[in-house]
Amino acid sequence: MSRSRREFLGLLGLGTAALLTGCVAAVSPPPPSLPAVPAPHPGPSRELRRGPVGDGRGIALTVDDGTCADCVAGYVDFARRSGVHLTFSPNGVLDGAWRPQARALAPLIAAGQVQMINHTWSHRQLTELPDGRIREELERNDAWVARLFGITTRPYCRPPFGAHDARVDAVAGSLGYTRSVQWSGSYGDSAEVTPEILMDRARTFLQPGVIMLGHANRPTVLGLLDEVLDLVRERRLEPVTLDEMFGTSRAAGA
Repeated sequence: MSRSRREFLGLLGLGTAALLTGCVAAVSPPPPSLPAVPAPHPGPSRELRRGPVGDGRGIALTVDDGTCADCVAGYVDFARRSGVHLTFSPNGVLDGAWRPQARALAPLIAAGQVQMINHTWSHRQLTELPDGRIREELERNDAWVARLFGITTRPYCRPPFGAHDARVDAVAGSLGYTRSVQWSGSYGDSAEVTPEILMDRARTFLQPGVIMLGHANRPTVLGLLDEVLDLVRERRLEPVTLDEMFGTSRAAGA
């Protein structure tokens, strides 16, 4: 097992302990302006690695996990003060990092500036799980997102480590997860990374149509978000959510 995965699993254990010991505040009701959570729309799952080819300048900035509570808070503050559209892929077992941000995220979600997609409850590699556990990981995480943020994650699922196959896709598709989200660029910050390397990767990959992968796991990125935004503006790129990039709707969940 890699060092980064051991660290992740250790942090997951801390999040689980907080849940079991009752250290989580009561769930707040979703903002009244949000649409009702729709029923699933089952169908075949297709893989997404980048946005539609064309003359557009859209990019999808996606942020996974949330093992670092300060990093989650930093990304939420960045979205609030900059207006940048983001797609978050949180794990419900890390509730302790996300719940304190629910109130700040509420107006951003209601405005369509922020989207939530399904990254599973506990970040297990889905190809190693039986069908029933795959279903549980996805359904449990979506129920948590719906309770905390008032929206569904459907139709988007990002399988942990990007690992999926025909069996995983079939289970996901049966639950309404008809789009398996991969990426075409990454900051490389799932493990420790220097500011210089992170920005070099940003300059390499931030191009029209990219689905950019970042993580709310390590603080390095927090001091670079404004620099990344300057690069986005210099290149006249337009950050959009996955709904905006692919023409889907959280109101329909499809």
